[in-house]
Amino acid sequence: MEEETGIKDDLSGSEEKNQKEEIFSKVVRAGKRTYFFDVKATRKEDYYLTITESKKRLGKEGKIFYEKHKIFLYKEDFEKFTDGLKKAVDYINNEDYLLRSSPEDRDPVTGEDREPLTTGEFTNVDFDDLGKK
Repeated sequence: MEEETGIKDDLSGSEEKNQKEEIFSKVVRAGKRTYFFDVKATRKEDYYLTITESKKRLGKEGKIFYEKHKIFLYKEDFEKFTDGLKKAVDYINNEDYLLRSSPEDRDPVTGEDREPLTTGEFTNVDFDDLGKK
């Protein structure tokens, strides 16, 4: 589930002071985790991104708390960060593919997946015959 919010320009007094630096927010709920992507502004009106992972935990005495991890990402790092993130995700997706298809499932010359074997290609073994003499 995803949510987007924009901060209204017509805030008054202390609300404006507290909300002034937050420009845009996007919430992504993913299983037990929630990710917050918040665009904020510095005093000099430079934008930066905070990425927060929040996970609900059960603490001592059964009290619920939220464990949070936060990354601050500045404009000058966006390109390098997204490039690194894309490469890491591509690697995981490729490794996942390689793990699902073993080398025996691929043609040794082309590296492409072979057609799966059917049950008709195997010998029928009846294990009931093993105990008989």
